Amino acid sequence: MPNSYHIRQATSTDLPVLMQLAEATWGPTYQSILSKEQLYYMFGVIYSRESLEEQMRQGQTFLLLENEGVPVGFASFSVKDAQANLYKLNKIYLLPQEQGKGSGKVLLQAVEDRVKKLGARTLDLNVNRHNPAKGFYEHCGYQVHQQEDIPIGPYWMNDFVMRKAL
Repeated sequence: MPNSYHIRQATSTDLPVLMQLAEATWGPTYQSILSKEQLYYMFGVIYSRESLEEQMRQGQTFLLLENEGVPVGFASFSVKDAQANLYKLNKIYLLPQEQGKGSGKVLLQAVEDRVKKLGARTLDLNVNRHNPAKGFYEHCGYQVHQQEDIPIGPYWMNDFVMRKAL
């Protein structure tokens, strides 16, 4: 990991930072995939302070990526199936200006390392079927495992579930 990057586990005191990062990354990530109405609705459902607090209470671990002390991205993961030693990468977002510099690989590797230490044999993630990030995940060793359509309010997320054996 380059010396300028530091990854630490986020706590509830970091919620404002997570919310700022989400706001800066959500639109650029999904504006070409989702309608403005769906973007606005889903962002409110997933990234309100209350929702993030609940996600932490329900067992999501959030990692904060800093570059020279400045927060530039975050990821979260949780157990998906304890008996199968299956974990899920719930979120991974980088500021647009940070993308393409290797920081996504650094953050993804940190998640993989953490879940392996917790006993994971497999890591799943969801990616929208129209999201170009699918190519990044494939490059990192993930393969499409299945497709799923997830209702969020009146909208749908049309995703690939991608999987990697650890």
